[in-house]
Amino acid sequence: VKRIIEEGHELASHGYIHEYFEVPHLALSKEILEDIGQVTIHGYRMARMMPVPEEEIYKAGYRYNSSINPTFLPGRYNKLGEPRTYFKRENVWQMPASVTPWFRFPLFWLSFHNLPLSLYCLLANRVLKKDTYLNVYFHPWEFMDIGPKKKYNFPFYVTKNTGTRMIERFDKFISWGKSKGYHFSRTWDFIKDLT
Repeated sequence: VKRIIEEGHELASHGYIHEYFEVPHLALSKEILEDIGQVTIHGYRMARMMPVPEEEIYKAGYRYNSSINPTFLPGRYNKLGEPRTYFKRENVWQMPASVTPWFRFPLFWLSFHNLPLSLYCLLANRVLKKDTYLNVYFHPWEFMDIGPKKKYNFPFYVTKNTGTRMIERFDKFISWGKSKGYHFSRTWDFIKDLT
């Protein structure tokens, strides 16, 4: 956590326990991270992007929520009725994960691992042209060698292009974005510019 801050990244909450959620976890996670990092935690992203009460996010002191994936994922959620771009609800900025216009194809971590990088960049470019920003997210473990399949029992489409391949792929993605003239920002810095 300290290294994240020292290297200039934003620290935000992903919850207290990944497997289940209780409302007190919102404040507890924020307090723990603020104590460790000695920074104010502004953002929250619910594990598995499951529903979380917006009024409780506000009460816990968060300024933005990035827990909406405005698409349809069979067996997980149907958020086709949610806006694709940022908006405010219950006094909290909502930063949905980016999806393509019209078909709402999700540009989240899983598609980054499985699509050819050239196709991912093409879709990302469409979102950037239409929305003027791209909100994507990744897990720290994606950049690590997560070991043998039997250890975590992840399916192949989760572990594809992890570890060194992910680092190389991510570097290429950043280089592509810079070559297009796009710049990168921490989420809270982006939101502060909206107000």
